[in-house]
Amino acid sequence: MSRDIPYKIYLEENEMPKQWYNVRADMKKKPAPLLNPATGKPMTAEELEPVFCEELVQQELDDTTPYIDIPQEIQDFYKMYRPAPLVRAYCLEKKLDTPAKIYYKFEGNNTSGSHKLNSAIAQAYYAKKQGLKGVTTETGAGQWGTALSMACAYLDLDCKVYMVKVSYEQKPFRREVMRTYGASVTPSPSTTTEVGKKILEAHPGTTGSLGCAISEAVEVATTNEGYRYVLGSVLNQVLLHQSIIGLETKTAMDKYGIKPDMIIGCAGGGSNLGGLISPFMGEQLRGEADYQFIAVEPASCPSFTRGRYMYDFCDTGMICPLAKMYTLGSGFIPSANHAGGLRFHGMSSTLSELYDQGLMEARAVEQTEVFAAAEQFARIEGILPAPESSHAIKVAIDEALKCKETGEEKTILFGLTGTGYFDMVAYQRFNDGEMSDYIPTDEELAAGFAGIPKIPGIQ
Repeated sequence: MSRDIPYKIYLEENEMPKQWYNVRADMKKKPAPLLNPATGKPMTAEELEPVFCEELVQQELDDTTPYIDIPQEIQDFYKMYRPAPLVRAYCLEKKLDTPAKIYYKFEGNNTSGSHKLNSAIAQAYYAKKQGLKGVTTETGAGQWGTALSMACAYLDLDCKVYMVKVSYEQKPFRREVMRTYGASVTPSPSTTTEVGKKILEAHPGTTGSLGCAISEAVEVATTNEGYRYVLGSVLNQVLLHQSIIGLETKTAMDKYGIKPDMIIGCAGGGSNLGGLISPFMGEQLRGEADYQFIAVEPASCPSFTRGRYMYDFCDTGMICPLAKMYTLGSGFIPSANHAGGLRFHGMSSTLSELYDQGLMEARAVEQTEVFAAAEQFARIEGILPAPESSHAIKVAIDEALKCKETGEEKTILFGLTGTGYFDMVAYQRFNDGEMSDYIPTDEELAAGFAGIPKIPGIQ
């Protein structure tokens, strides 16, 4: 096999990014601001600081500074598992018999098994710098909770995790990794918070959602002195930290003169997709280059493809600020599918605005097709992918096969956000033929939309 490009491209230590990139700075039309649900007015730093760390609030609200320095302590931590490899999928290309060139950025080379550690260490660092006792959070599939527990252990912070109940039950080993790193883990919704009790009363026997878990984590953070809430996706600050993915990727590609035609990422709340595409999107926004961006979401939780672009609560308990995003309604409880990290009713405000402007496209795929692609990839490339990442794999394979039909030699880049070694219950169900697909009906979506708040003068 003739190869001009290495199987794996790593950066040298001196090539590692020293700054995060803030894509909002290059957006002519900025994402809509967070609103105070009580007043309908944009949230101020003073209103956000009881919930989030002070420096993170500044990052959240900053839509003009293109580059923000990465503190040296965080750079040093990154060196434990970064740079992450950019992999040329030669074996997959050969098996598919496609003229396409396929690359993936692999983020699974750490104990959390995913990209989530990139933001977890940043948020924990700022909490420690502020002198806090600890942080609270939610987690879906468990990657974010695992990453945050690792970061908190490293910095000697307390970590309280509310884990979506269905994932808590399906992924006991992920839960135990969090506990090994010192975190307390509670299935959500729970009876330990007032909002959890209300959700259980309204939805008896519910398997939970990220929206439920967020509500509980925020309540605990705001009612316990010395704690703040941190989030693993959706927020602007998280996309900022995750830009390390795209910055490394672009540097590696530039090093070998590679320009992707399309960039594909799975989309739940938007952290990995936003991180991967940010520097490429920045080029497009500045008129320096042109790319095809594809967000891939589960058909069971189709925020982009079937949601509405409106202000909505980020949490089921309706205690968080309002965000303008593509949403299914904060009361929408997704099917208990296995892509736990993609079971959020809304999408990042930044990505929602880019999508609304037509700067990227979105596709919804069904679960059994995703797992078929995951197993195909595992057998060919040797990595067992996380279910979330496998949504991107599915579309990358589809696009490579289109190139086979047309003869086009496109360059495809996708994000492999993590490994699936804690997702074996899901793989077992797929292998046993017990996995099914679920697509919400229009009536079910209408029920979620009905709960979207009416804001006088706005919507």
